[in-house]
Amino acid sequence: METFFARYRNLVVLLAMLVAQIIGLAMQVHRTEGGRMSVDRRDGSGVRLIRLWANGLVSPPERLIHSTSLGVASLWQNYLDLRHVRQQNQDLEKTVDRLRLEQAALLEDARQGQRLQGLVNFQQKYIYKTMPAQVIGSSGSMQSRVFYLDKGSDEGLRRDMAVITPDGIVGKVREVFAHSAQVLLINDQTSGAGVILETTRTRGILRGNAAGQPQVVGIMADNRIKPGERVLTAGGDEVFPRGLPVGVVEKVVQDPERDSFIQAIVKPAAHLDRLDEVLVIISTEPRFPPDQQQDMATSETLKGAEAEAENAQKKASEIMAERLPGLIDPNLPANQQPLNDSTPPIPVAHTPQPLHPDRFTPGATQDHPTEPQTGQAGDAGQGVPAAAKPGTEAPQRRQP
Repeated sequence: METFFARYRNLVVLLAMLVAQIIGLAMQVHRTEGGRMSVDRRDGSGVRLIRLWANGLVSPPERLIHSTSLGVASLWQNYLDLRHVRQQNQDLEKTVDRLRLEQAALLEDARQGQRLQGLVNFQQKYIYKTMPAQVIGSSGSMQSRVFYLDKGSDEGLRRDMAVITPDGIVGKVREVFAHSAQVLLINDQTSGAGVILETTRTRGILRGNAAGQPQVVGIMADNRIKPGERVLTAGGDEVFPRGLPVGVVEKVVQDPERDSFIQAIVKPAAHLDRLDEVLVIISTEPRFPPDQQQDMATSETLKGAEAEAENAQKKASEIMAERLPGLIDPNLPANQQPLNDSTPPIPVAHTPQPLHPDRFTPGATQDHPTEPQTGQAGDAGQGVPAAAKPGTEAPQRRQP
């Protein structure tokens, strides 16, 4: 049995020659960028035809192998290698829930920090001494509107202390325990506070109604009272200091029990339905800012210096008085001493008479000079009358 090559030798040789010739032509022919064929390309541009054939022959298998490898890798990663994905998803869900809780806690802390900062700023500027407290619970009843604080008698709280916020008044302390206290809100029916309307200066009593709204009762009918007027504490109830904001008048209604009186429904300035931190006024003695305290201390220092100077001057006067005993009469009281006596002097009843009057004495009459006598020539020669000599008596005039 002859072989395949021996049987088709001529054909095989012919095909080999054709392939060799084609390969030779392919190595000589260049393909340009425009798709045209050229035999001689000395400038080196274009691609040999054999390279194009080789690329076309090898590229499809390579592309197939690459696509197959990508598909297998994707199948492995996305479908086969997912043994721990469920556990990872559960862990991620727990982490997300924890982060959400932490975010909510941080947001609440930020809001609480803002509220506390507002309380601190108000506490520093407020004239009375206050104590911050946290709301820890409420009564849970719509008829009794009270809430509880985390401060009690051990922290200095007492009954009937005013409870406020930076926005306005809240209520007053009703019951005090060791470490907690019960506060009665201003919208309770049993509460009461003296208030005054800012514009009309009308006074009334603030208490809550059945619907839980604060209202001012005991007001005579007045057309000047309009919605929007501010309501302030009057300070006469000995609980709330004067001038604290209460709210604004929401509407004015007729008093159902008395025809000549009206009731003013008040919208409270403080948010009574969402209280978290409050301030309790524990002392009504005024406090002053540091600059005013410094001014007061300087004033007190100046007053003390003036008092010391006055005391020193008084003490020096006393020392001088002790050194001058002749000016002090021990038999006279202090207000009648010569240094301290302010009574006017007693006038003299008559003018004192001189012991030896002469012609120069006021009120005395001048006598005529006498003629000189014998034996007195020396004196007459000198022109001095005898009456003018000291120690001599004036001669009497003779009658003719």
